[in-house]
Amino acid sequence: MHATRTLAAAAILGAAIAAPSHAQNTLTYSSWVPPTHHLTIWQQNWTKEIEKATNGRVKFQELPKAPAAAPGTFDAVRDGLVDLSYVTASYTPARHILPLMAELPGAGETAEINSVAYSRIHWKFFQKAGEYKGVKLLAVWTHGPGQMFTKKPVKSLDDFKGQKIRTGGGIAEQVANALGASAFVKPAPESYELLNSGVADGVFFPFESIVSFKLDKVIGQATVFPGGLYSSAFGFFMNEDKWNKLSKEDQAIIEKHAFEYAARSNGQSWDRADKVGLDALKKAGANIVTANASMQAEAKKRSGPIIEDWVKKASAKVPNAKQALDEFHQELKKLSPGK
Repeated sequence: MHATRTLAAAAILGAAIAAPSHAQNTLTYSSWVPPTHHLTIWQQNWTKEIEKATNGRVKFQELPKAPAAAPGTFDAVRDGLVDLSYVTASYTPARHILPLMAELPGAGETAEINSVAYSRIHWKFFQKAGEYKGVKLLAVWTHGPGQMFTKKPVKSLDDFKGQKIRTGGGIAEQVANALGASAFVKPAPESYELLNSGVADGVFFPFESIVSFKLDKVIGQATVFPGGLYSSAFGFFMNEDKWNKLSKEDQAIIEKHAFEYAARSNGQSWDRADKVGLDALKKAGANIVTANASMQAEAKKRSGPIIEDWVKKASAKVPNAKQALDEFHQELKKLSPGK
């Protein structure tokens, strides 16, 4: 009996020594793009940074599969199916109207420029409107300039007319339709099958997607519009209850790695991935052309009403939406290379 008590006491003492003197939080996270996609890798690296900076008080566990299809990501994090994830606002355009500002045509030359400029505008003008209510928003960013990828050559917008174009929705879908396409919305990972089976004649994507979704063998031409035809705006967020359970110290550490810091690092990561995509397309022998001046002018003219429509809709949520858009363009100029 005495020996048993001694063993039990030793076990309790051992457990006490092994237990950390501070609470440890393990949070789950997920990604709805392939494991090789730069967004998945960026998120993995970001969580490692947080683990290191908090000395392991905040740990992360990656779920083997996203608990919801991409458009359901916001609800999945809000409802606690996963603690941390990201999603493009284009998948929920009725709910996230303000982020579509960063998707409008005529943005900057790189994902880094667009992401930092958008981040500054979001936190100054949009956060208070509450479109990310229900989650702890950590960062916003955009992907690189969205371009036109088709199976067949497109020499003018007449060639583009009636083509079945897969988009992620939001502004990309509106722009594709304005340019004469018959656009439809499907999640990005389905793109290869859509092109390969003939359901789609082309896609609107940043260059990165060519490699991420293995499209180099099914794309014949990339038509490049300087600054892109559109972009996609992303939100990166955490479950609110889990956030509130973290210590003030750990919240401060996470916030130091959030906001513009995360926007810049994700933008840089996206720009590197865009270069890989461009190189893969060149290697596959695709025709890469810059849209001629008349095509660019026509695209700009046809996209004009989309910008006006966004200003009108956004003004119902933030009265100074036009000012926000103007300041976004000022930030883009400030951040341009050589500035």
